[in-house]
Amino acid sequence: MTTRSESLEARAMRLILPLPGNETFARRLADEGGWELGALETRRFPDGETYVRLLSEVKNKVVDLVCTLARPDDGFLRLIFAADAARDLGASQVNLIAPYLSYMRQDRRFQRGEAVTSKSFARLVSASFDRLVTVDPHLHRYAALSPLYTIPTDTLHAAPQLAHWIAAEVDKPLIIGPDEESDQWVSAIAARIGAPHAVLRKVRHGDRNVEVKLPDLSEWRGLQPVLADDIASSGHTLIEAARQLPLQGFVRPVVAVVHGIFADNSFERLAALCDRIVSTDSVPHESNAVRLASLVAKAVAAAPDDEGDLIRHRRPPEPIDEVEQAGLDSFPASDPPSWTGGVT
Repeated sequence: MTTRSESLEARAMRLILPLPGNETFARRLADEGGWELGALETRRFPDGETYVRLLSEVKNKVVDLVCTLARPDDGFLRLIFAADAARDLGASQVNLIAPYLSYMRQDRRFQRGEAVTSKSFARLVSASFDRLVTVDPHLHRYAALSPLYTIPTDTLHAAPQLAHWIAAEVDKPLIIGPDEESDQWVSAIAARIGAPHAVLRKVRHGDRNVEVKLPDLSEWRGLQPVLADDIASSGHTLIEAARQLPLQGFVRPVVAVVHGIFADNSFERLAALCDRIVSTDSVPHESNAVRLASLVAKAVAAAPDDEGDLIRHRRPPEPIDEVEQAGLDSFPASDPPSWTGGVT
């Protein structure tokens, strides 16, 4: 049996270390777990190179680097430098907590000569960290992260947190998913809060050319539509759905997403059509209303789960080295597929 002193000692040996821009999430995570919150210093040299200095003692500690990987290119080298520094300075383990995991979209060659960046990125991360914890990654043609990453990975799901927010904040909701493949995800949210649900039909003609078709929703007229998705990147699907709902007599929808990327001016365009937009804090944004620190803290405190990735099939796995000319449905998706597991 673990004694209270042993438990306190274990917590004292874990250091939560945020990369710039991740301080708020890291502080909430440290508070949830009762762990030490560290700090590091970074700056740019005149020639553009990055300087990194760890300001906290890491020797013999489990170091969890907290870094959302939305728009990763600007800070990825800084993250790798921090991981290497922690290991060099004696950390017993160096983990990556990435509430949003990037470079999952390009999971095969759609045209000859393309880099399969999901594999390249996974190799870089696996070479620098001992464990990866993330939330609702873009699993498109892969059933789990394990075929890509050679380190233990924990794939967490924010559907229960979104369901809780909808139940508390939306009166008489109708949960609407962006496409047929999101049916299991939105049906699980709907079942958890006792609400009806529907899914739209999405036809992708290109990365930024999406046609959205609404089914007949007239039987639920009078309910508050809630467009639920796991990511808003270009926002095109959500924007098109929000435009069409009033044509069936519905009020302006609420939008609830896990990862609020909102590239370019998509947030402003979507906000003009919606009653409210909310996201989790996996990516810092003004729409953040659902906190994930408690969910992540439970996973961090538990042993790594090599088998823990929930299988989410969008299409059957296929050889990623095969090259084919991209057709109407073969573009790298702008918006990842939705979570398809049951809500627990």
